[in-house]
Amino acid sequence: MTRVKRGYIARKRRTKMRLFASSFRGSHSRLTRTITQQKIRALVSAHRDRDKQKRNFRRLWITRINAVIREKGVSYSYSKLIHDLYKRQLFLNRKILAQIAISNRNCLSMISKEIIEKVDWKEYTEII
Repeated sequence: MTRVKRGYIARKRRTKMRLFASSFRGSHSRLTRTITQQKIRALVSAHRDRDKQKRNFRRLWITRINAVIREKGVSYSYSKLIHDLYKRQLFLNRKILAQIAISNRNCLSMISKEIIEKVDWKEYTEII
């Protein structure tokens, strides 16, 4: 059986990994075995934290909306606002509502007051 020389392919694979890990510190960017381990670890962390980032931004938007609603003196909670928005089929997502809350607080209070006026209050009195 003939000898297989695969130096070029192996070197190409290692240089590709080294380019990925070039910004890592110490042996994590110099030694091939630790580079592979750190590459796997970095990709796992990136995948996990993408989901975590989505959760954190949703929490931030909810907090901003709730703070502006309660600040304006409208006796209204975040959960009731979202429920009434869906009920009236105003599909504004939380990101847009949070941007409105930051940039133009009066606009968000006007939206919530409009919803309060148009909502059937019999449902809330029956629940309480």
